[in-house]
Amino acid sequence: MLNWGIRVAGALAICVAIAPSLGAQWPTYPTPGVPRNADGTPNLSGPPPRTADGKVDFSGVWNVGRGRGNRGGGGGAAAPGGGAAPAGGAAAPAAGAPARGAGAAPAPAAGGAPPQAGPGGGGGGGGGRGRGNQPCAPLEDGVFASGFGEVAGNPNCLPPMSQWAQDLKKKRIANNMKDNPDVWCLPIGLMQYHNHPQPSQIVQSKNIMLMTYESNYGLRYIYLDGRPAPNNDPQPWWFGYSRGWWEGNDTLVVETTHFNSEERAAWHDVNGTPWSDALKMTERFRRPTFGSLQIDVTIDDAKVFAKPFTVRVFRNLMVDQEMIEFICNENEQSTDHIPKPGEPGLPGSPPPPPAPAAAPAK
Repeated sequence: MLNWGIRVAGALAICVAIAPSLGAQWPTYPTPGVPRNADGTPNLSGPPPRTADGKVDFSGVWNVGRGRGNRGGGGGAAAPGGGAAPAGGAAAPAAGAPARGAGAAPAPAAGGAPPQAGPGGGGGGGGGRGRGNQPCAPLEDGVFASGFGEVAGNPNCLPPMSQWAQDLKKKRIANNMKDNPDVWCLPIGLMQYHNHPQPSQIVQSKNIMLMTYESNYGLRYIYLDGRPAPNNDPQPWWFGYSRGWWEGNDTLVVETTHFNSEERAAWHDVNGTPWSDALKMTERFRRPTFGSLQIDVTIDDAKVFAKPFTVRVFRNLMVDQEMIEFICNENEQSTDHIPKPGEPGLPGSPPPPPAPAAAPAK
């Protein structure tokens, strides 16, 4: 039986290969308000658009890609300055690939030991896949280029992790990431959405900003009306509870708390870096040019990481293209091929023990 990772990589390659033909099945329409060159091609290097009150307008369809945003680009996006940003993380499963987790992520015991560095000294919970043997190489300003496979692009860039978080991530990797919520058509977490090869769309107004994600048809609300965080012990949100405010006219700061920390929900990346109910994420949205979006995300989770850390996401504007309707559970059959607990066949899992011999007849 082929290794699950090889099967997933093959599936992704097929999806990217057929993307142009799939695109022909969907309408295209010139994106209004985009500056154009004399030949009609988009000029995306100019200044960003602004709202009537002078704030940057982040509205648009955005994708991780190389150069101009293109569906299925994946990998590292082009940095606002032109050159390619580091491609973070390993190849990873797309939605509807491999299995359902349940229950809550284990929490550290009260008064337990502080987070300890994982194997290799990087604190990455056992190295993960893709870049576990490479040294950490932050960007020039010290932040890390985020990736779909690894939230910090490289597991060695993560701060020391609590032992329970290390153990959980190792288990997820050993199980070939089959419990990733992306597999089960569930919301996949803000960082997986930020780095997903399927695009997202921002619709910005004065008091609220909506982010829709093509992957698993996700919908996120960011409140810009000055409200405080809820303090009445509310039911946690899969997307967290997001509130934003402006620093000047160019930077939108978004603070998100009250995340659902169930084990099936808490995946920062495909390799399974977890979060806890203490997670706070602070995003800083900037649009350096008309066609580029930069999001710096500070992850603060004292139950998982020894200290906060900041990662950067680069996204590019998709012009003259639309979001595709994505109904994850429509004709979904891939999960039928994942062996149930105790069944043979999952790569990397030992076969079930033989049945005990029958007792001799008396």
